[in-house]
Amino acid sequence: MSGGFVVINPGGRDAEQSFAAGAGSPKDGGHPPVNYHGYAACLQGTFLRDAARVPAGTHTALVLLRKRNLRAALAALVRLRAAGVRTWISLKESGSHQAADFLNDYTRSLLFRRICAEADGYLSSTPELESLYRAAGCRTGFFAPTPYPVEELTWDRGIPLNERIGIFVGTREFDVPSRNHWRAVALAGELARELEVPAAVIVTGGRHGLRLLKTIRGDNPFLHFLVGPFPYWDYLRIMAAHRVVLQLDASEVPGQVAGDALLGRLPCVGGNGAVDRIAFGHLADGDIAGTVRRLLTDDTAWTAANEEAQSRARAGLGFTAIAKVLRDRMAETGA
Repeated sequence: MSGGFVVINPGGRDAEQSFAAGAGSPKDGGHPPVNYHGYAACLQGTFLRDAARVPAGTHTALVLLRKRNLRAALAALVRLRAAGVRTWISLKESGSHQAADFLNDYTRSLLFRRICAEADGYLSSTPELESLYRAAGCRTGFFAPTPYPVEELTWDRGIPLNERIGIFVGTREFDVPSRNHWRAVALAGELARELEVPAAVIVTGGRHGLRLLKTIRGDNPFLHFLVGPFPYWDYLRIMAAHRVVLQLDASEVPGQVAGDALLGRLPCVGGNGAVDRIAFGHLADGDIAGTVRRLLTDDTAWTAANEEAQSRARAGLGFTAIAKVLRDRMAETGA
């Protein structure tokens, strides 16, 4: 399938990008080969925003759906099928709260059903959404997590354990209840004060977000705020300087924060995203505070947890593993 696969985000903002070299190198520039770009990168394909730009010889396209691009997505599917290209669809924003908002509109629901009927199948980045695609009329499809180039040494952004310290809070949104951001910040601050280590929170939402964070911090000197947003590589460097990522996100998302932690080579605790469950399921024992406390204080436990996560990721999330899943499953249905 190499070279014959494209991911299209009709009308999206991300620039056209070829992943002919697969994951490539961080020095290549452009969007990193993670999240939905990872599907294109693991198959050495191309990421596009216009179906008219699909290269000759393309035989399979994954079309991403957003609230505001459904008519453009439907037009892209019609165009691609007329050109003999097999078409798959996937919700670009696929957390449970995002899917609910996506379908909470009669016109969008009808358009979604038309799209499902037009496409050859679905690729779901979370297992929870498979029933949604089927109920809307998709004839076939499968779940495949968003891949991460964990087996590529050039994408190892880790640093030695003795250079890491403290907690990185993985969530940022106060206004999405299922993110549980308030609770995550409060727990991180509590553990940071107890163990006298720093806990870092990226500030988004401007002055309003900063005011909310200050009400949680109070007089806690160990809870630190970093005013974002940051370029991806700076964000990953900041994350990797810590011993553990803490989040309480219950949104059933694909799991980019956990994927970023894999590239930063540190454990991620508390989320229920697809990547979280695959790579860090061994840390989901229900005692989140106890797990974080152990990872902050026990070097042997930290090393074992990290090695287990990397092993799980190579087997179930790496480019080699997901490329095989995509090829096999799409071949089963003639794509």
